[in-house]
Amino acid sequence: MKITSLFLFCLCVSNFIFTQDSSITIAFGSCSNQDKPLPIFSVLAKHKPDLFIYLGDNIYADTDRMSKMRRKYRKLSKNKDFRLFREKTPIIATWDDHDYGQNDIGRHYTKKEQSKKIFLRFFKEPKKSERRKHAGIYTSYMYPLAGKTIQIILLDNRTFRDDLLPYNGSLKGDSTHSYEMDYSAYLSEDSTLLGAEQWRWLETELRKKADIRIIGSSTQFATEYNGYETWANFPHEQKRMLKLVQATQANGVFFISGDVHYSELSLLENPYTYPIYDLTASGLTEKWGFVAPNKFRVGKPVMQNHFGMITIDFKMEDPEIKLEVWDILDSLRMVQIVRLSELRLR
Repeated sequence: MKITSLFLFCLCVSNFIFTQDSSITIAFGSCSNQDKPLPIFSVLAKHKPDLFIYLGDNIYADTDRMSKMRRKYRKLSKNKDFRLFREKTPIIATWDDHDYGQNDIGRHYTKKEQSKKIFLRFFKEPKKSERRKHAGIYTSYMYPLAGKTIQIILLDNRTFRDDLLPYNGSLKGDSTHSYEMDYSAYLSEDSTLLGAEQWRWLETELRKKADIRIIGSSTQFATEYNGYETWANFPHEQKRMLKLVQATQANGVFFISGDVHYSELSLLENPYTYPIYDLTASGLTEKWGFVAPNKFRVGKPVMQNHFGMITIDFKMEDPEIKLEVWDILDSLRMVQIVRLSELRLR
């Protein structure tokens, strides 16, 4: 599908793409340090995606000085590879900690309102957008395609999130966790990741009519607890998400995520919904030295710089969702075919 200037106008004003085609390609990624080369965007451009989703750490600001944050966004905007890609490809985005403000920080970041204004300006959010009227930057988009509807929900995992609990030594002696862990999981339910306001909004969104729902989360949703930052640090919130999908009868849900500086596909079997996929693409410029344990991982992780791709094809009776990961050398490193019938409540 080729998006014309008319489609781009529609995307900016009303969040809709109108097309007679039966397929769409959506690329996504996270963790792009503006101070490093960004050839990954030239590789991305070769695939001509219809849309790109930034999942956070879009810059590495790590500051409470807004002048410094603006300078870093300007540096990203002037990068030739990024600039040429942005000229031809619509981009939507949420944030994670480093572009929100500081490493692993949540609701207590004192400059979150100022940071939000800079973020929305950089990503050219319309002045009348609902995103500008509520706290945080959560938002959603509807894309009609071949008589069907794709919903993209971008969560805000920073503005409302309680502080993470320091690691309490609960996994000591476990040979699978042979690294220094940072955080423990909350055992009580009087803590939050998304916050009451965002949860109410999300329930409304999941009750809207849509055939496929892509939920963008800056941190991984479907992994096990591993001592790092993940939804598993808030297991009651993870469970709440699954039960909300069940309660709203929201079919077609899968997650995309970032943050960890490598790629992996997770599959969370649970008693409330169909199996929930979570494809992590994290490493447009960043890398990590090892992979944290994850019993829900499908296949092998990708440690090189990379991006994720989603191709949705409605021309089949049972529509196909193709999940891919491509690396910096433009090599296909991961592919998983999911049929829409697999993402359906029974």
